[in-house]
Parts: sequence; C-alpha cells; structure tokens
Amino acid sequence: MLYINCNEQMQHGTVEFPIAFYHVDINHPRYEMTFHWHREYEIIRILDGVLRLTLDETEITAGAGESVFVPGGTLHCGIPENCIYECLVFDLDMLFLHAESCRQYLRKIKNQDIFVHPHMDSSCGLLQEAIDRLFSFISSMDSGYELLVTGCLFEIFGYIFQEKYYASGSLGKPSPFKHASQLKPVFEYIENNYGSGITLKQLSQLSGMSPKYFCRYFQTIAHKTPIDYLNYYRIERSCFLLCTTDLPITSIAYDCGFNDCSYFIKMFKRYKHTTPKQYQLQMKQS
Repeated sequence: MLYINCNEQMQHGTVEFPIAFYHVDINHPRYEMTFHWHREYEIIRILDGVLRLTLDETEITAGAGESVFVPGGTLHCGIPENCIYECLVFDLDMLFLHAESCRQYLRKIKNQDIFVHPHMDSSCGLLQEAIDRLFSFISSMDSGYELLVTGCLFEIFGYIFQEKYYASGSLGKPSPFKHASQLKPVFEYIENNYGSGITLKQLSQLSGMSPKYFCRYFQTIAHKTPIDYLNYYRIERSCFLLCTTDLPITSIAYDCGFNDCSYFIKMFKRYKHTTPKQYQLQMKQS
C-alpha cells in the first residue's frame, strides 16, 4: 500500500471496477500508515494484533476480528502493533448505478445526512460476517468475484441501515469527523517536499494558524510535534527506499532530507529500533 500523495491521486482498482485490495504485514515497506486521505471510502479489517487509527480528530483502537469504516475525504493514519491488516478501498459512486431504491440509502452516506459508526467490533455479528466474506472474495479473485464483492458491499450497507449503525446528521450539528482541513495542506506539503528543508514557520503558514496554536493543534492530532512528525515521515520514506532500491544508505539519507548521515542513522534507530543496514537486510531476507 503505497501512499505516494497525501491526497492520493492513484487509481484504486480499474475504471470499470474501482475497488482495490491491500494486504499489509510487518514486512511491508509501508507498514505504518502515515497521514493521508482519498475521495474513496475504505474498510480496514484487522487480522492480528492491534491497529491504532486516527480519523480526523477521532481515535480508534481496533483488534483482531474487528473492522474500521473510513469515509471518503477523511484524513487518517494508522500505527500497527504486531498487526496484520487488510484494506479495501472503493469508489462509492459505483454503487449508484443501481436502482433508486438502493441509491436513496447510499445518498444519505455520501451527503453526510448520516455518519456510519467507524468501529465495527464483535457485537456487529452479521455486519462483521459480511465484511469477512467481502475480503475473502476480493483476495481470492476467483471467477465472478466482482459480482460477489459488489453484492457484499450492498449487504454491508444494508446491515448498517437495518441495525441503525450510524449517527444522524443534521443542519448545525457537528460531524463526528471534523475533517481537519487546515492540516491537509501541511501533510501534503511534507509529502511533496520531505527531501528538502522544511521549517516550522512554513508549516504553520500553510495551516493558517499562529506557530504556537499550530504546534498545539498538530500534536493533538498527530501525537507528535510537527518537526518530530517530519522526521518520522522521512524515516518511513527511507524504509521504502531501503526495501525497493539499491541506493547507498548515504544517498537515501540525503534523498529523504537528512544532511548528516550519522543523524539519519540516529533518527532511524529511534523510530525503528535498528540501523538502516540491519533493517535492509532483514526486509530482503523476509
């Protein structure tokens, strides 16, 4: 699962069948899910361990056998803990091709007349069973899987409405997802410019906040200071390069915005608890 742009421009699935499946474990070069968003909706299923997610300003801890629903446009990230998880990213509009009797429900979700409860745990029996079937069909890609996957999505939304697994939206009532829009350009700028010098002043200006308030608000959302998150993101990008290229470690350090290789190694050990070289060898052997 490669988050090339904070605001993802990549095509998930195909134009004819805009649904994509991703399986992520500890050996994946982008194991941690850095802050990003996309217009598509997403269902994340936890197979093992724990995934700590942030959806705009909402924090969720999901364990094995549980799922999380991510509305389109939501700024989100995920920190896995000994976790194996799967993601299904889909364009809700593909379901609007069906009868008006179905579209009337989906329109409520797209227009934010209702907000689906994001955390689906063991109490959501039928709903979770439908999600499990959905992932089984999409991962197998057996003949006819497109029909089965589409049917499962309708079944999932059917259970959401049948069980009233949502909160009603109304004019003047705040959304449970506040869409931290002021931070979106900040994360996007980091994504596009992590290899060059970035200052706190630049980031605060992008947010439209004073530096003091920006730092406080950023840490509330990301649980890191802006500069700490920048270093963290640079290390995540270096992990991808270590796994997918034969570039020297010094070159990777400079490409990821570190002017000093020894400082890069120090930061890498802080976040990954190993050296870049040891990490590279471990990933290539797995």
